[in-house]
Amino acid sequence: MGEPEFDVAVLGAGGAGLSVVVALDRLARRRRAAGEDVTVPSVVLVDPVVRAGADRTWCFWDVPDGEVLGAVEGAVHRQWRRVEVVGPDGEVGVHDLSPLRYVMVRSADFYALADKAVVSLGVERVVAAVDEVVDGATAGAGSQIRTTDGRTVSARWVLDSRPAAPRRPANTAWLQHFRGRTVAFDPATLRPGALDPQVPVLMDFTTAQPHHAVSFGYVLPLDDRRALVEYTEFSRARLTDEQYDTALRGYLESRFGAAAAAAAVVEEVEDGAIPMSDAVLDARPAPGRFRIGTAGGATRPSTGYTFAAMQRQAHAIAEALLAGRPPAPPAAYSHRHLWMDAVLLRALDRGRTGGAALLATLFARNRPADVLRFLDSGTTLVEDLTLMRTTPVLAMTAAAFGDAAARLHRRVTRRT
Repeated sequence: MGEPEFDVAVLGAGGAGLSVVVALDRLARRRRAAGEDVTVPSVVLVDPVVRAGADRTWCFWDVPDGEVLGAVEGAVHRQWRRVEVVGPDGEVGVHDLSPLRYVMVRSADFYALADKAVVSLGVERVVAAVDEVVDGATAGAGSQIRTTDGRTVSARWVLDSRPAAPRRPANTAWLQHFRGRTVAFDPATLRPGALDPQVPVLMDFTTAQPHHAVSFGYVLPLDDRRALVEYTEFSRARLTDEQYDTALRGYLESRFGAAAAAAAVVEEVEDGAIPMSDAVLDARPAPGRFRIGTAGGATRPSTGYTFAAMQRQAHAIAEALLAGRPPAPPAAYSHRHLWMDAVLLRALDRGRTGGAALLATLFARNRPADVLRFLDSGTTLVEDLTLMRTTPVLAMTAAAFGDAAARLHRRVTRRT
């Protein structure tokens, strides 16, 4: 194969792929403004869809001048200092997240930000699905990407966000799955205090709790009469359309009142499913190819949150590319936190603890900012032990032993 046509091929132009483009453009512009001589690598985006409009919402938390918030500052729709968590018994806790902010990014704004970066960098788009990747034999030697419409693109490095089989299958595999509606309420029908534009509802566990699963309502207020309202489950499998609609309608009625739910005007609908799994991913399947996004480990197994880790990885990739280094994304989460996630998932899956009560208690008995920092893998061992003391110790200990036994069995089976 001759000289690669592009420096970088990004496979998949969803959140992960576009985050790399946004990060590369932002870092290049910032360095040029500082007077540096910057050589930007050539980039090609390969995806059968050019995304635009409102098809999803991403949320994360960060300090006001933080790296992640700065990375997407042109796409931030709302941010809040306080959040509400409602326990399964109906007890309401309004938690100050200081110094953090809970941040909402709507896809239409993020896609528009990415479109500007595509133009600024001169990124080429190949609007087609990937049929095959022929990896180069050595790092940086170049790979060929063949598309379903017969085209072939060559690139020195490949950043691959497509779903892929893990290197080690999961002991426990759940999903965070949801359906949400952006609705406009008639203020005359709303219950007093049901919608506070200054306080999103992070988790409302008064929803009916499924067997060996977790469910909750989620409310992101857009103003004093409009909100994104979601029904979410953590469980092994997705629901039917009818089940999602029934659960979401029930939550709207219980939270806002039957009259408000009936009069609400639906503006947008979104749904999805995010893996919550202790599988070990293959982050570098070939010398010149790296996986990014969920495929590259950006999704936190215990929650399904992805966006912040995706931005941190994108920034590291951009720094490496501008420095002429291999664009290897760093691990999104520490081994310790991934092990703790595996134990929690096992405890929930085996019914050793009720997930709704456990999650509500974590926020009630700890500093909320510490809980969120833990979910970003930003806590120390001492802080982790403090958080663990507020969980059901016997149940989590049993799950830890069960996880260790499952890992040992897997190793013995592999050797034999």
